[in-house]
Amino acid sequence: MPIDEILALRVRDALARTGEIREIRMFGGLCFMLNGNMVAGASRRGLLLRVGKDGQASALARPGVLPMEMAGCPMRGYVFVDPPPEDDRDLDAWLRLAVDFVLTLPPKNPRSKPRRNKREWQR
Repeated sequence: MPIDEILALRVRDALARTGEIREIRMFGGLCFMLNGNMVAGASRRGLLLRVGKDGQASALARPGVLPMEMAGCPMRGYVFVDPPPEDDRDLDAWLRLAVDFVLTLPPKNPRSKPRRNKREWQR
């Protein structure tokens, strides 16, 4: 699924002040990692946010918010906002919700080497 480049730029700008941000392509879009933990993503499907299991119910109660699913299975703690907020203040508020949750998680170090798949290990 292609990336929404405008949304990605807006998220990048908004997160620039929050800490160490890395960008990784995953979940069919561009995801933003804060201190090694996924905080948000931008794709044509909308704005992906990691709000945590405890914050998911209140996020889902808001208009335009859907649970994130992978292969038909819901991913607890993640939501899509579709359509993404047009107003930068609304976008900042959504991102603040995700950042506040992610800052409760321990930082992760980025992997220095790509993962090997199981078949390579068995050779």
